[in-house]
Amino acid sequence: MVDPDSLRSAAGVRALVHIAGERGMVPAECLAGTALGPAELDDPAAEITAHDELRVVHAVLGRFGDEPGLGLAAAVRHRLRSRGPWGLALLGSRTLRELIEVGLCCVGRTVPFGRLTVEEAGGEARLVFEDSNIPPGTRAFFAEASLAGLPAFDRELFSAGVPVRQVSFRHAVPRDIRRYRDIFGVAPIFGAPVSAVVFDRGVLDRPLPPANDAARDNCGQLCRDLLDRHRTRTGVAASVRDRLVRTPGEIPDQSTVALGLYMSSRTLSRRLHEEGTSFRALLDEVRRTMSEVLLAHTDMTTEQVAARLGYAEAASFIRAFRRWQGCPPQTFRSRGRRPQRAPELV
Repeated sequence: MVDPDSLRSAAGVRALVHIAGERGMVPAECLAGTALGPAELDDPAAEITAHDELRVVHAVLGRFGDEPGLGLAAAVRHRLRSRGPWGLALLGSRTLRELIEVGLCCVGRTVPFGRLTVEEAGGEARLVFEDSNIPPGTRAFFAEASLAGLPAFDRELFSAGVPVRQVSFRHAVPRDIRRYRDIFGVAPIFGAPVSAVVFDRGVLDRPLPPANDAARDNCGQLCRDLLDRHRTRTGVAASVRDRLVRTPGEIPDQSTVALGLYMSSRTLSRRLHEEGTSFRALLDEVRRTMSEVLLAHTDMTTEQVAARLGYAEAASFIRAFRRWQGCPPQTFRSRGRRPQRAPELV
C-alpha cells in the first residue's frame, strides 16, 4: 500500500487542475482541503501527499467524471516538460524495453495508487495495470492515466507511438471512444478482466528511432543549464561540453567531438590545455553532474544511470563516482543529498 503521507511531485495535480480550469472549475475548488494552495501550484518544486492528490482527483471527478477518457487527457497533458530529470532519463533510452523500465519508475512517482507491470508470453508483451488498492470511484481514471503514459512519452520523445495490438479496460464502455482511439490507435475492449496494453514482444529490444528535434533540444538545454550551475565554460571547452550532452544516452569520444569541431584530436587537446582543462576533465564534469541529478531525483538503478552516462558496465561508473564523491552511488542517494529544486525541461 502507498503511504498516504508520502510526498510526490505536484506535476500530475498541476496538469489535472489545468484541465479542470479549462472546464470552468477554479484551482481553489480543485485544491480544497489539501495543503497545496493555488499560488504554489506553478512552482516546479511543489510537492503534494498521495492523500491530497487523491483528494484532488476525487474533486475533479466529482465535476467531470462522466467525461470519456479524462484520465487519458491528464496523461497527455502531463508532458515531458514537467518531468525534468525523468525526461532526461527517458530520452536516453535505447530500446522500448529501456523506455518502459524507466517509465514504470516515473509513473510510480506520478500515479499515487495502482501498480504497472510488464508480462511477456509467446509473441506478446503486456503492460498491465493492477488497481486492487485504488478506491473504486477512481479506478478508471488511474487506469487510463497510467496506461496512456508510456505511449504519450514515446510519441513526444520519438514522434512514434508504441505499435499497440490491443487495449483493454476493466471499466464499462464510455459513450464516446474517440479519445481512446487517438491515444492508442485501436478501439479498446471495455469490461475486460484486466486493464492492459498489448503489443508485439519483438519490438521491446529494437533500437528506438532518434529523438525528435524538440525533445533533443530541450534535453540539451536542461543539461547545459545544470552544468552552468556548477561552472560556466567558454571557448572550446564550452563547445566540447555542448557536444557531450547533445545526444541523450550517447557520450561521444574525443575523436568524434574533435571531428564535429573541425579539428584533429591533437589540436583539440592543445586548445583545451590552453584553456586550463582537458577532454577527460570535461567528460567527468558532465558525468558527475548528470549522475548527481539522476540519483537525486529519479528511482533509476545504478546500472540504468551508468548506461545513460555511456559506461559499458556499472562497476566503472561506481569507481568513478567514488572518486568524485568519496562514496558509492547508493550511499549518496541514501544520504538524501538532493539539490534544493529539481531542474525542469522548458
